[in-house]
Amino acid sequence: MTRSIKFTKMHGAGNDYIYVDTTRYPIENPEKLSKKWSAPHTGIGSDGLVLIGRSDKADFSMRIFNADGSEAKMCGNASRCIGKYLYDYKLTSKTEITLDTLSGIKILKLHATGDKVDTVTVDMGIPSDEPVNYDGKGSKPMTEHPIEIDGIRYTGTTVSMGNPHLVIFVNDITKADLSSIGPKLENHPLFPDRINVEFAQVLEEGKIRMRVWERGSGVTQACGTGACATAVAAFLTGRAGRKSIIVMDGGTLTIEWDIATKHVFMTGEATKVFEGEMETDEEL
Repeated sequence: MTRSIKFTKMHGAGNDYIYVDTTRYPIENPEKLSKKWSAPHTGIGSDGLVLIGRSDKADFSMRIFNADGSEAKMCGNASRCIGKYLYDYKLTSKTEITLDTLSGIKILKLHATGDKVDTVTVDMGIPSDEPVNYDGKGSKPMTEHPIEIDGIRYTGTTVSMGNPHLVIFVNDITKADLSSIGPKLENHPLFPDRINVEFAQVLEEGKIRMRVWERGSGVTQACGTGACATAVAAFLTGRAGRKSIIVMDGGTLTIEWDIATKHVFMTGEATKVFEGEMETDEEL
């Protein structure tokens, strides 16, 4: 038995996901469906699947499944797209929305022109320590860790933005072979739950070029939590101030680490690519 599910493909700075309103189209097995739909040639093609649902804690809820079927706790680009989805499809008239995620309640501030949202600011919360197995002595929170891969020594800063990140600053980002080194760092023994990896280069004051290997998805055009982690790491290591412009393959985000609240605020565009309908087996 098959049934049709309506979806919308959206991207934030090139980080593209498939969005489904589960209040209309319940999905029983999102892990399998995310793998099937995310495939670039036999599916829709995306970095994963995002489910929009109800919540008894917030206005709406968000669940994120990577292209390999694993579930992520948080995605900044996806949360911005959800804000646009809800407003543009008239599921809400609010310009400030609370969103229930696995990493807590996030607040979205929508910046609209007429009846369409252009950009969204997300309160990403307070960055926290990312525990690692470091020399068997526990974690060294948000500090620089030496890691050796294939005889090459890297120094990375670990930061959690609701999901784990390893930020490595380099002098020339064009020399970073992300597709080769990314999976090795993601699965390094230091990180028992795997980790997202960012390579970053400070271009000029306030501007940082960043590329990302996402846990469970591989090389992607952008990563919202990764941009936040990069901005935090840049401040902690004295490479930037509290406000940074993060330039990624797919676009640019503005990240500000507020000194008063200690919260990180991310602002960027959200874009609808297309909408469609897919038939799927009920067993999915």
